[in-house]
Amino acid sequence: MEKRYPVATGGILNKIKNAACDLIISGINGEVSHSIQSFLLDLNIFFFPYEIFPFMMESQKAACLDASSSDTGKGKSKSSNNKVSHGFHLVEGQSGHDMEDYHVAEYRTVKGHELGLFAIFDGHLGDCVPSYLKDNLFNNILGEPNFWSDPEKAIKNAYRSTDKFILENSGKLGPGGSTAVTAIVIDGKDLWVANIGDSRAVLCERGESNQLTWTMNHAQKGGGLRNRVDLYYSSRFGLFVFYLHNIFAVNVWVFTLLFFHLDSDVPRVNGQLAVARAFGDQSLKAHLSSEPDTRHVPIDSTIELVILASDGLWKVMGNHEAVEMVKSIKDPLAAAKRLTTEALARKSKDDISCIVIRFG
Repeated sequence: MEKRYPVATGGILNKIKNAACDLIISGINGEVSHSIQSFLLDLNIFFFPYEIFPFMMESQKAACLDASSSDTGKGKSKSSNNKVSHGFHLVEGQSGHDMEDYHVAEYRTVKGHELGLFAIFDGHLGDCVPSYLKDNLFNNILGEPNFWSDPEKAIKNAYRSTDKFILENSGKLGPGGSTAVTAIVIDGKDLWVANIGDSRAVLCERGESNQLTWTMNHAQKGGGLRNRVDLYYSSRFGLFVFYLHNIFAVNVWVFTLLFFHLDSDVPRVNGQLAVARAFGDQSLKAHLSSEPDTRHVPIDSTIELVILASDGLWKVMGNHEAVEMVKSIKDPLAAAKRLTTEALARKSKDDISCIVIRFG
């Protein structure tokens, strides 16, 4: 890839900028020059390695449950009055790491109510956090004392308390995190959807697409990393923004890298992490929130299906495209496979996870 450097501003800052461009070009190719790392360290620039070089952290990842390279299945509710059926298909990506997507697709009877529980958790820097979410998030939501009287409040409380536990146990669960999109169907009549990050849900209503969850980042709190912007580098991969700011109390300069996808409305750290919202990510939590966006949809005859998917799908496909592709496919498993197959055909390299829920 051709190296394009910004206009020199002179002195040591110019050297830092040139080294940063060399660094990110090397990083795209999966390598980091030792001389570049040494150069930055010699300049007394202090940075957090796994914020910038996630591929250097392999040896520090905690051992967690293995996720299969592909997974598929289907099911349906037991209710004869308000039928709900689903199909899911997950495909391991080609990003050079093990599968980090996890899902939930099951039905439970709780206090005489039939619940459909569906979720996709898209991990980064390891699979420990999404694995934990798969096993615990819905239990935490249903365990909230006000779930039946105020589902929205219960969902938000459970997201926050779950994130708090993950952060308090980062030594065991590792430095990574996860996005999430969850859907709860109550008695086939009410749909509650929530998300943080870029995994999202799209509804088909009267044959038209309707995005249920939002992936625009929340406003960042405080000055934080926005004290000074020193460099940007635009490439076909996206926009790289480098921040230099001083911690005056200890007179240390901090170097931080953000990556903005050009084909997405989601700001990301290192091309993996939605900047404003995610579970986990201990080192970045000052700039992240675990507050979900929530949406309630009463289910009637106009509601046909819901698509839940990770960004491995949404990077290469729009909401309307996805709905148009599967709205005529009655088998939800066939619909989920159709979407993941198309994402692969469009050269998506990330893990791809999709759940299609059909009503009626």
